[in-house]
Amino acid sequence: MRKITYVLGLIVAFGLLAQDKTAMKYAKTITAEDLKEHLSILASDEYEGRETGKKGQKMAAEYIANHFKSLGLEAPVDGSYFQKFNLTESSIGSVYFRKDEEKKIGFEDFVYYSKAETMGEEYISLVMANEEGNMDDYDGAYVVYATEQMGGLQDKIDEAKEAGAKGFVVVLKNDDEFGSVLTRFGPYLKRASLGLEARDNESDKMIIADKSLASWMYGKAFEEIKPGDKAELVFNADYLDKPVGTENVLGFLKGTEKPDEVLVITSHYDHVGIIGGEIHNGADDDGSGTVTVLEIAEAFAEAANKKKGPKRSILFMTVTGEEKGLLGSRYYTDTDPVFPLENTVVNLNIDMVGRIDDAHADNSDYVYLIGSDKLSQELHDLSENVNKTYSNLELDYTYNDENDPNRFYYRSDHYNFAKNNIPIIFYFNGTHPDYHKATDTVEKIAFDTMEKRARLVFHTGWEIANRAERIKADKDKMEETAGE
Repeated sequence: MRKITYVLGLIVAFGLLAQDKTAMKYAKTITAEDLKEHLSILASDEYEGRETGKKGQKMAAEYIANHFKSLGLEAPVDGSYFQKFNLTESSIGSVYFRKDEEKKIGFEDFVYYSKAETMGEEYISLVMANEEGNMDDYDGAYVVYATEQMGGLQDKIDEAKEAGAKGFVVVLKNDDEFGSVLTRFGPYLKRASLGLEARDNESDKMIIADKSLASWMYGKAFEEIKPGDKAELVFNADYLDKPVGTENVLGFLKGTEKPDEVLVITSHYDHVGIIGGEIHNGADDDGSGTVTVLEIAEAFAEAANKKKGPKRSILFMTVTGEEKGLLGSRYYTDTDPVFPLENTVVNLNIDMVGRIDDAHADNSDYVYLIGSDKLSQELHDLSENVNKTYSNLELDYTYNDENDPNRFYYRSDHYNFAKNNIPIIFYFNGTHPDYHKATDTVEKIAFDTMEKRARLVFHTGWEIANRAERIKADKDKMEETAGE
């Protein structure tokens, strides 16, 4: 008896977990072979890169729903596995500047970006920014900034907006920099975009130009344009908008003791589709996360079939539209949470877990964790202890640093839960040269490593779903705008 008491004391003192043989049994059903089988289908050319609203995304949604159905998971959206909603697809029509009969064409002579409504032809006033802060002339004008490279203007732009600026022209004095923007970002910005909201005229209108266009606008050499100088000309920007249907895919496993408390396990199953005639299969991003969710769901479902189901409920959700701005997860959290957010205990989000980055070339047994300690120290400690008990992976927190320039905490679907004060963990393998390229293919996936990561997520979910008390959000939530 004294020995048992001593061991229990150690467990309490050091936060260690005793190995749960039932959890270990079902974790072993998650295998590299099964992960590969799923991914070889979802990341095949037949699925055409799974772009949101396109044929391949619909095929992937059907595949995932059929898998959830085969496991016996509940269809929680009024008897359906699909949470359907409409996005607005906007494509650029005619964009140009005009002086008399001479035109400068968008995406040939300059780059344009906005989420504002179609404006048609209208006269606009330009005013060169005054570095001394005189903004009396900014109201209703397009403010022109001359700079060597993109970036570093946000504070000035915010001040100009407060002074009533209607739009912005960034003149890149470095011709190579402008050429790079035109060739690299121009085609991306010209592609049709998707959004949850309709366009509105509160959105910024941003034009990126070179010195020669600025000279043409003002009718004099660029070097002669001074702060406060003004010009007038015609600008036209037309957009073609249409609704596009898409869907999140949800499978639900009801808890045995605390069914109203819900653990949500997510991945995004969309990718970027076909670009320049090349299929972008998205094997790692985020085919790897998607099939990991499928395998974790199967492990929990097998346990439930043997009357070993979790005490809390689990929602397995693969979301659409992540590549378009975290749209699917935002629709769930902001518009139609199928299960109340106040009852959502934790979100475990899996986005890119199939590769090994250069920083870990000598040790593939790792995973990056992001956000585990942002809202709940309790969740972070649980995660650490689960890893020590079952997985022994290197948990790398490099990208969890508040000052990390990549800001990954704001760039995947977990963020829409975190902004609602729901504790999260984001599992990630790090970056690689094939990110968002046609070369992100199945043969580059490290399935044995992926299996270990998937089992870690399963064990973490098992502990969260079966512990006596729900995880508490014991830290202040972070306020930030999500990025793509």
